Amino acid sequence: MKSRLFLSVAAGTLLASASLAAAQTSVVATTDLNVRSGPGPQYPVVGAIAVDDQATLNGCIEGSKWCEVSYGDLSGWAYSDYLIADNSGVEVIVTERPAEMQVPVAVYERPAEPAPADGGTVGGVTGGVTGAIAGAIIGGPVGAAVGGIAGAAGGGVTGSIIDPAPQVRTYVEENPVEPVYLEGEVVVGATLPETVEVREIPDYEYRYVYVNGQPVLVEPGTNRVVYIVR
Repeated sequence: MKSRLFLSVAAGTLLASASLAAAQTSVVATTDLNVRSGPGPQYPVVGAIAVDDQATLNGCIEGSKWCEVSYGDLSGWAYSDYLIADNSGVEVIVTERPAEMQVPVAVYERPAEPAPADGGTVGGVTGGVTGAIAGAIIGGPVGAAVGGIAGAAGGGVTGSIIDPAPQVRTYVEENPVEPVYLEGEVVVGATLPETVEVREIPDYEYRYVYVNGQPVLVEPGTNRVVYIVR
């Protein structure tokens, strides 16, 4: 009787392990990719997946490009336009073929907002989520990477296009500006809408702006992101 019970429990454990493995997908980042505390550009950055590194995709919100990921000890949400996976020998952007990849649907439960002490309303969502979406980030290192895992085919974009001097980074960090929130994720190589106002840096050719809560350097005239200050 004990042997039968043990076999039954062991079989159940194996089935559960198989189901868990099927529900997870190994993905590769095509750029240094932010991991946020929630599924949206307004949520704080809690870490980043390094370009060409593998992470585990646990599920994506239905109808959205935001997916729950695990990367070492880091867990959070990443924008799936910059995550690719192997599909029968072909690298694809996971959320472009969710049915083929059998990506599970993830559900995000927003943390409860604390009651205001003065009886008024809480201005922002718990966790520092503020700001309205003012547009969308254009492009990024996606298409060039598909067809070869991230940078392996020479299409991936690494952490920066330029290497600014320490005093430039210090100036940007010590002179913050009101952030603009855009749909998508800010990555090197992407282009910001023309309507985004950028600021000058003394005696420096590039401009800066805070996008989705993160300071970035952009190319004047094109608004192309050339460096992310992390």
